[in-house]
Amino acid sequence: IFSIVVFGSIVNECYVNKDSRDPDLHCIFNENESACSYGIAVGIIAFFGCIFFFIVDLYFQQISSVKDRKRAVLLDLGFSGFLSFLWFVAFCFLANQWQRTTMSKGVLQGADAARAAITFSFFSIIVWVALAVKALQRYRLGTDMSLFATDQFATDPNAAYPGYPTGSGIESTETYQSPPFTETLEANPKGYQVPAY
Repeated sequence: IFSIVVFGSIVNECYVNKDSRDPDLHCIFNENESACSYGIAVGIIAFFGCIFFFIVDLYFQQISSVKDRKRAVLLDLGFSGFLSFLWFVAFCFLANQWQRTTMSKGVLQGADAARAAITFSFFSIIVWVALAVKALQRYRLGTDMSLFATDQFATDPNAAYPGYPTGSGIESTETYQSPPFTETLEANPKGYQVPAY
């Protein structure tokens, strides 16, 4: 949402006429076209990146490969860190150019949009740093932990593995189970003849 506010306010109201006689539109940030272009570019990259990673998060549980999950989390971490840096540069660049802007009638018309772009650039830094921290926590937790259902296992590591549940739905008071692998194996079981060669 912050990226929409930044590039939307720059596109809509941060290109103004210098005076009534000049029909050309100039960037409100000290007439520096690079400042407006950079703010728009970072906003659009952040917007489409958010859409992409939202879709990845929706389908993350369906990714069966642990390596693919690890790559998705690392990509999220790298992209969030990179966008944090880009938003920091955008905030510094826009604030610096706004500080050097001389106020005129045309500039005053788009001043609120310029301040909104600067403010939401700052908020975007905080949001993307928080997203990078969450991605780092997710990476440290491990990408394969969601493959296992934790409610199936006992919390005590020395506890026995629970038996396979029966499907009758009626609890029996007799819970006899024969111990596994305790039957004695005969050398020649009945009904089997050793072939003579």
